[in-house]
Amino acid sequence: GQRHFGENYVQEAVAKIAEISSQRLEHPPVWHFIGAIQSNKTREIATAFDWVHTVAREKIARRLNEQRPDGHRLSICLQVNVDGDPNKAGVAPEEAAALLAACRGFERLDVRGLMTILDPETEPREGYNRLRELFDELGETAPGGWDTLSMGMSGDYGAAIAAGATLVRVGTAIFGKRAPIRRD
Repeated sequence: GQRHFGENYVQEAVAKIAEISSQRLEHPPVWHFIGAIQSNKTREIATAFDWVHTVAREKIARRLNEQRPDGHRLSICLQVNVDGDPNKAGVAPEEAAALLAACRGFERLDVRGLMTILDPETEPREGYNRLRELFDELGETAPGGWDTLSMGMSGDYGAAIAAGATLVRVGTAIFGKRAPIRRD
């Protein structure tokens, strides 16, 4: 009965999505892109996925909007770097309102909420509660449909749920640790 699937790698995901789409299922999967977004991959993401969790720049949002097929809206989450981890993407919390305002003007995007990936050194409840507070604060000016907190992974999803997560990413708990992909 699982219908929502997240993917980190565009090329891998597009092949899976095409294969499953060819099966013409009565209840097709809902595809979530949860990886880093490169500008040269936005067209594939905009056409293949239903959700994008990692929008951290207006430029990327604009490209997704422009490349989304007519008549199809794309649900997005704004990625926030709540703990300032230099190794993670995302806007700083104080920049999230400006990104939200910019994204509200894109007619093919539904800004649904916020996403974060914590620094491993951050205490999960503290980090996730910070994102929840920002979510509530931005909710006062957010568009309708502001309903998503995408946070938590296999090792800390309990803390994320306790802080109000509506979507968690638990691939490692289900499939095991993934071998790194070589990029030649």
